[in-house]
Amino acid sequence: MRHSNPTRRAAILGGLASLASPTILRASDVPVSDAVRRNASSFVTRHWSDHFDTLGKGAIVADIDSRALHYWAPDDATYRLFPSSVPKTEELTRRGYTEIVRRKVGPSWTPTASMRERDPSLPEFMPPGEGNPLGTHALYLSWPAYLIHGTHDTRKIGRMSSSGCIGLYNNHIEALFNEAAIGTQVLLL
Repeated sequence: MRHSNPTRRAAILGGLASLASPTILRASDVPVSDAVRRNASSFVTRHWSDHFDTLGKGAIVADIDSRALHYWAPDDATYRLFPSSVPKTEELTRRGYTEIVRRKVGPSWTPTASMRERDPSLPEFMPPGEGNPLGTHALYLSWPAYLIHGTHDTRKIGRMSSSGCIGLYNNHIEALFNEAAIGTQVLLL
């Protein structure tokens, strides 16, 4: 009876190994360059000139599909790439051209009526601070209730987690805030 356990264990392990072997064989057939390509960042290379006629006061492209924000300074020498959070659903997503119309350190937050309808537990107003979902800095766009802002909840970055805004780590929004002026052109695509 003692010898049957190792035999049963060996049979189970052998069966599992035989199930995995086709996968192992297929993986070895994949050229290294393809495996690396699949494992690379999902950020898509962008250039401001593909979307804007001039740099003007600077340009931001918020790429919703690859969850990245690209920034070019007016001098065309400064380029920044930041991972971002994006809207949860396509219905919450607004795409197109806009611009920065206001900048705020320590933004307060007032959830929209539709946000409160989706989640009645949201407060009517939240002052700046640790629990504020707008983080430490906010760049307001010409579209009402659409912002590029920070977040204290770092788990949101790189995910579909917002109600329409583009979110950045607080240190990234601070860096962008220090460079992006009112009038910076913005494209959400």
